[in-house]
Amino acid sequence: MSIDGLKSALPEFAKDIKLNLGSLVTTSSLGEQRLWGALLACAVATKSSRVITEVAAEAADNLSAEAFRAAKAAAAIMAMNNVYYRSMHLIGDETYATMPARLRMTVIGNPGVDKVDFELWCLAVSALNGCGRCLESHESVLRQSGMPREQVQEAVRIAAVVNAVAAVLESEAALASI
Repeated sequence: MSIDGLKSALPEFAKDIKLNLGSLVTTSSLGEQRLWGALLACAVATKSSRVITEVAAEAADNLSAEAFRAAKAAAAIMAMNNVYYRSMHLIGDETYATMPARLRMTVIGNPGVDKVDFELWCLAVSALNGCGRCLESHESVLRQSGMPREQVQEAVRIAAVVNAVAAVLESEAALASI
């Protein structure tokens, strides 16, 4: 079980996605913890059992137990926050922005790993979940922390590719049962 397992499962029509997936792990400038944390957080966010299983197996070899837990926590907290903040934004009434969310999110302040790593994973999941307000917030924190735009972009690329892998594999599994 691994990234190679996912690549070999992708059909020929998804060759670009297969190549992109391979290049994510071979050309990353993020460093091991940031790369594998982003991959795991995005895999969890897809809700695809196959993608979660394959990525988690390899991520476990590249992350500490604390980082593994924090990557899952990033996916979990963003599952809630992305829905809430995207909805508050889409309603279009700025009064909602002044109201307290009244949602517990203490893991953001104490994720158990470097705060910049956790912010990067939250940004990647927010990209996958399509929350513009969360993307803006996490990108701002990352840039203020000195992260280059190229690494922010790489996290978004990870989200895009992992999402595409899940979409292809899940749809192919559904179509196989017809």
